[in-house]
Amino acid sequence: MPALTRFAASTFALLLLLAIPTFAAAQAPDAAVVAKARAIHERVITLDTHVDINPRNFVAGPRDYSTALDTQVNLPKMEKGGLDAAFFIVYVGQGPLTQAGYDKAYADAIAKFDAIHRLTEVIAPKRIGLATTSAEVRSIAASGRKVALIGVENAYSLGTDLSRIADFQKRGARYMSLAHNGHSQFADSNTGEREGWKHNGLSDLGKQAVAELNRVGIMIDLSHPSKQANLQAIALSKAPVIASHSGARALADHSRNLDDEQLEAIRKNGGVVQAVAFDGYVKIKPADSPERAAAVAEARKGMPAGGVSAWTDEQFAQFRARMAEVNRKFPQPRATVADFVDHIDYLVKKIGIDHVGISSDFDGGGGVDGWNGAEETFNVTLELVRRGYTEEQIAKLWSGNLLRVMDEVQAVATKLQQATK
Repeated sequence: MPALTRFAASTFALLLLLAIPTFAAAQAPDAAVVAKARAIHERVITLDTHVDINPRNFVAGPRDYSTALDTQVNLPKMEKGGLDAAFFIVYVGQGPLTQAGYDKAYADAIAKFDAIHRLTEVIAPKRIGLATTSAEVRSIAASGRKVALIGVENAYSLGTDLSRIADFQKRGARYMSLAHNGHSQFADSNTGEREGWKHNGLSDLGKQAVAELNRVGIMIDLSHPSKQANLQAIALSKAPVIASHSGARALADHSRNLDDEQLEAIRKNGGVVQAVAFDGYVKIKPADSPERAAAVAEARKGMPAGGVSAWTDEQFAQFRARMAEVNRKFPQPRATVADFVDHIDYLVKKIGIDHVGISSDFDGGGGVDGWNGAEETFNVTLELVRRGYTEEQIAKLWSGNLLRVMDEVQAVATKLQQATK
């Protein structure tokens, strides 16, 4: 997901993420298991496919992304936790389908593209490099540096100009979703399950966008559009697709998660589902007590209309502070790393080890007990080892499957471009 401003007002699961209790495994692993997991963690390339950013943290200075910020992800935390690579997200919230709305969204998107380039080219080029191919991911990781990749969340910033898809690709974008929370000019959002539909899937412009994404070699991301939009995109796509940060709906019945029909379609397409460690999508919470519900309503008082996805970063920060107090007074249990790996287990059994990956949605609402920041990344590998996954399987889950899809998407693009010469 995006920069902290993206979730529909009714998505109360987000509110529960703001308490950060300490993860405690039900059974502490023995030293041999930890040592085995440590060795595997150091050898495989760990790739998180969804990390949101704020451009203000990407301006060189005493409080930039190369320092120990209070963000869930930054270079020191990546280095501490052994997170080798991350897709940093060019996210824009859904706004009005007007030229003014498109223009603002485009400017916001470019600011995030520029921020990522500034990090890798100016602020910390000796510690992190930008990759646009799987070979570059492996080369940068082998050099000892961290790896940045770029994903675009919500094609709203394209406006109606499909030539911007090629421009975004040149700026480094390697995946793009056609909608976020709220219907875009390209596709219905999953939020239509509550709000009703606009396009009944993809719009005509959205269908054209699928073809152009295939042509330029950008992976199509299914993690926010509606079920019908996703199934239509899969049917139209000449290349494998991804879900950059989604859970299994069979385990947590939320519109943001993928049901078995979508999972099977992604498997047949050759794509990959990146399981997301987002508390509210990993485990559905019990209903709030009347006291907590009243406290949440009070925390929302004075916030702008239109839902969380319409708030500014500053407004969201204010709301986070209020919710931290609510969670202190009325705590609710959070999902754990074990709950998160339950989704990985389900996906592996349903669609196979070659079609599953890992994502966090950090700094966009993500996090579970035990993996609440990049510094805790090892805990995911440890849980996978505890459940009997082999090093080969863990390597596929952490990066191999996603990089395979990335290669295949770029190979399809090469063929399509050659066919039109």
